[in-house]
Amino acid sequence: MIFRNALYRLYVRRLRAQLVTRSLPRHVAMVMDGNRRWARKQGFENPSVGHRYGGEHVDEVLGWCADLGIEHVTIFVASTDNLRKRPSDEVRYLMEEVVERIVAARLAERPGRWRLHLAGRLDALPDSTRHALKLARDATADRGARFHLTIAVGYDGRAEVVDAIRSLLDQAARAGTTPTELAQRLTAEDIAAHLYTQGQPDPDLIIRTSGEQRMSGFLLWQAAYSELYFCDAYWPGFRYVDFLRALRSYAARQRRFGA
Repeated sequence: MIFRNALYRLYVRRLRAQLVTRSLPRHVAMVMDGNRRWARKQGFENPSVGHRYGGEHVDEVLGWCADLGIEHVTIFVASTDNLRKRPSDEVRYLMEEVVERIVAARLAERPGRWRLHLAGRLDALPDSTRHALKLARDATADRGARFHLTIAVGYDGRAEVVDAIRSLLDQAARAGTTPTELAQRLTAEDIAAHLYTQGQPDPDLIIRTSGEQRMSGFLLWQAAYSELYFCDAYWPGFRYVDFLRALRSYAARQRRFGA
């Protein structure tokens, strides 16, 4: 075990050294997938316990990002489909035990470097969850933080675009702009300004754990030019070395931005 740990630390140092002169992403978005499968693999009777370990792991991953100077992080916690289709007991556990008591509470109560932003249809969340997230967002708003964390919960990328267009149309109507006038001058930047993530840079790198290779509606608009990385590890078992490998893969790519 001691020898194995020494080899692991040596490999981590080697990976870190490889990244010193490389270009790192400014914004990393992550799909924290595989919590329940990890719990089953660990022998837990209740697979929902994996969500708690996954929530605890967010703290550690944010530490990795801050240490490397990655200023923007987005974590996909739950989609609207998750909230609607998963068993009610599992959703309640995820919202209360993970989102409220781990993620939101720690951000609100601990002095730290992270400012919280929210993405999703918050009205789809339980009242207590929505309240806890808003408290955490307000508590971190005036910190002048260098680092920004966006929690995507009750989120769906297509719904986000729909909501953005509705917001844009409402704004135009209040300004006396007709739909025809709006259509003639509409730009992608106009829509982006009404997304849940308005004001935040688009993700440079999106990491999905658990071996699944799909977007599941995550940041569909914002990910147009993002680099994608799929990792076999389940989210609670996603190690620092896995994260460094994702960054190494990103650094080795030539970004074309559609060219």
